[in-house]
Amino acid sequence: MIELPVVPVEQKPRKPDWLRVKLPVGKEYAHVRSLVDTHKLHTICESGNCPNMGECWGAGTATFMILGNICTRSCSFCAVATGRPLAVDTDEPNRVANSVKLMQVKHCVITSVDRDDLKDGGSTIWAETINAIRRESPETTLETLLPDFRGQWDNLARVLETRPEVVSHNLETVRRLTREVRIQAKYDRSLEALKHVSEAGLRTKSGIMLGLGEKEEDVLEAMDDLLSAGVHILTLGQYLQPTRNHHPVVDWIHPDQFAFYKQIGLEKGFRYVESGPLVRSSYHAEKHLFEI
Repeated sequence: MIELPVVPVEQKPRKPDWLRVKLPVGKEYAHVRSLVDTHKLHTICESGNCPNMGECWGAGTATFMILGNICTRSCSFCAVATGRPLAVDTDEPNRVANSVKLMQVKHCVITSVDRDDLKDGGSTIWAETINAIRRESPETTLETLLPDFRGQWDNLARVLETRPEVVSHNLETVRRLTREVRIQAKYDRSLEALKHVSEAGLRTKSGIMLGLGEKEEDVLEAMDDLLSAGVHILTLGQYLQPTRNHHPVVDWIHPDQFAFYKQIGLEKGFRYVESGPLVRSSYHAEKHLFEI
């Protein structure tokens, strides 16, 4: 018999132990879970399989995605479907506001797909959703995770006029990898969007995913760029590949490195830095309501 060489099948890198997620527990989580199931409410916490859902719901925080679930962009890291979105649902602001009220959300995070197909970029629905939540739940504080509106700053201004407590726009990755990771986005346009938010006198927040192939100097450069744009709050988390068709995980970033970035970020001048393998954009969002 002839011995043939054994060629190993290419395997997906195994996730390290520090990425294990604890099961959601607690009275507050159980209460919100019951409301969501009973009233068939939708949150991005669930559809995005967020590892921090139990912790956030327990703290009274929930995230909702508006303007549909089809995006006009095709970023290589994102699992949201790309294509031609459906028509805008003009009743969506009221439905989201009703969900926030039923869930008794203390701090509400709103995000959306990119709607480059719309002249206003979806900003009218954004503003109406914020105002509807304020009418139904006046004690609820708000964070908005906004798109860049293709640099149409009048559309951004329409949302900023509603004065959310925190306004976020994610840089997502470092300058060197932006063309590869965020195909239809621009690094400097994102910085300009954040600068507009900061100059409006609002708490300004951004997030970066790590493990896409960036180097330490890339991350430190991004920190400096964000600070120059007036960003107060920074989140850093491990990128996880949604499917085989998405950008691969290049590195698993060790918790010690995340701790290092947090220390450096605070020393550089950020007011808050949430940095860890399981950190996502809205992680500890309720803690970011400081005076500016």
